[in-house]
Amino acid sequence: MRDFDIAIIGAGLAGQIAAIALARAGRHVALVAPAAARKDRRTTALMDQSIRFMDRLGLWSRIVPSAARLSTMQIIDGTDRLLRAPTVQFRSSEIGLDAFGWNIPNEALLSVLHDAVAQEHNISRFDGTAAMIDIGNDRVSVTLESGETVCAAFLIGADGRNSKVRETADIGVKTWSYPQTAIVLNFTHTRPHEQISTEFHTPTGPFTQVPLPGDRSSLVWVVKPAEAEELTSLSLADLGLRIEERMQSMLGTVTVEDSVQAWPLSSMTAHHFGKGRVALVGEAGHGFPPIGAQGLNLSLRDIIALTDLLGSTSDKPIAADAGSRFDRKRRADVYSRTLSVDLLNRSLLSDMLPMQVARAAGLHVLSGIGPLRSLVMREGIEPGRGLKALPSLLWSGLKRAV
Repeated sequence: MRDFDIAIIGAGLAGQIAAIALARAGRHVALVAPAAARKDRRTTALMDQSIRFMDRLGLWSRIVPSAARLSTMQIIDGTDRLLRAPTVQFRSSEIGLDAFGWNIPNEALLSVLHDAVAQEHNISRFDGTAAMIDIGNDRVSVTLESGETVCAAFLIGADGRNSKVRETADIGVKTWSYPQTAIVLNFTHTRPHEQISTEFHTPTGPFTQVPLPGDRSSLVWVVKPAEAEELTSLSLADLGLRIEERMQSMLGTVTVEDSVQAWPLSSMTAHHFGKGRVALVGEAGHGFPPIGAQGLNLSLRDIIALTDLLGSTSDKPIAADAGSRFDRKRRADVYSRTLSVDLLNRSLLSDMLPMQVARAAGLHVLSGIGPLRSLVMREGIEPGRGLKALPSLLWSGLKRAV
């Protein structure tokens, strides 16, 4: 039996980053997970707040060679509805940033994290599946399938949507699905992307192109399940033609790279994000469609909150109610982001005129009112950042009016 401050179940992106952050804060961490079996061809867009956190952990300099800058994000109405919204561009320079964030292949990100975990003396890695978890008032214990037991003062579930930690802690979950599938792939193109990410709003969901280094981009194309089957059955050349047509040839000739993947869309939110000596991070606590680059950025805010809670007192025992305090800290952020992504997605699917009017009107307002657009951009990259800047935005708008 081995004893630690914190045990983390799950070694995906969220689990490894949590382990590194808490280890650097002075906690002794056990990271428990089997070796990954499936390559992840997806990419992740990290926003400015997340980049600054990764930089504080000393990881960003190793990640940035594989990343592409996102300086402009534009939304184009790709529907054929009567009420269509204007094209809206969000430029990072409007809020004093060189970039909103950076887009990174998950494989490159996982490789950097794997090396950092291996080099961190405060992390002990256990390659195996948690067969049994016992959560007590004073300690938690994790028994691996090998029979080895790990004890800790605190347990973090980073083990995904079917979280064993969440189930053991008797934390319920609300789940719902969408009549949609996300086609995920990377492609090369003959025209430069110029650090612009383009999201077409279509009747089946977003079609989102995000820059990668060089003349390459990643794509998340949300369609109905039947269309997803048809698209994934096409040859790479024919699929490239369909993508080029959908993008109106904005990036020239498209060549799709191998390993196209399809992911059915669903959302879930745990009833609590922590409880007693347990906390849930990443998709163990919340998950929603890949819209607006919110997924891992929300998970990193989980980890930032946990690091503030557990790392700032690394010389003291972990309190028995630390998980409950974490839950209270994370509720507003998680619920607001989940609701906003859900509403946006449903607004694209809805044939109801009031919903279409509201979406089109909202984009019209953002297109025409600079201070409001700035507020939305700031809130998009860091909760509370837009509200903090609200007085100066109002003052600057008043001066222009005078």
